[in-house]
Amino acid sequence: MKLFKLLAVSAVLVSMPVYASDFVSHKDDKPQTMNPTAQVQVINFWATWCTPCRKEMPAMSKWFMQKGKPKGVEMVGIALDSKPNVEKFLRTTPVSYPIWRYTGNNSRGMMKTYGNTIGALPYTVVRAPKCNIQQTLLGEVDGAKLDRAVADIQSKCRIK
Repeated sequence: MKLFKLLAVSAVLVSMPVYASDFVSHKDDKPQTMNPTAQVQVINFWATWCTPCRKEMPAMSKWFMQKGKPKGVEMVGIALDSKPNVEKFLRTTPVSYPIWRYTGNNSRGMMKTYGNTIGALPYTVVRAPKCNIQQTLLGEVDGAKLDRAVADIQSKCRIK
């Protein structure tokens, strides 16, 4: 009976998508995972072909350097795009936060796990993993939207 339960659990785990293992650092292709102990995270999903994505990235980069990083906010941009496209884009639009790429084969399913039920880009998640609280922002964001979302998450999670 124990063997049957073990096999059943193993079958369920194998059939579950493993999206986190599909994130790699853009610079060196090393696997990346979200930090479960971060107080506040900003995760931005984007692509080079997405005009609002390209437009928001300089403002997000500026916000991160001026407000996010000094307050200990972790930020990552996750590109749903090819390595060559991302490299070309970042040569003309450098950003101050880490860029990862999604290398899996079900970006829509992966995004659903982050609350993006329609699969549109750009899509930003502001979350506090320890408190299991998150706020989602669909569409282009700027510093003011990030300020409000981070403050809201910090307030709900009682983070100073």
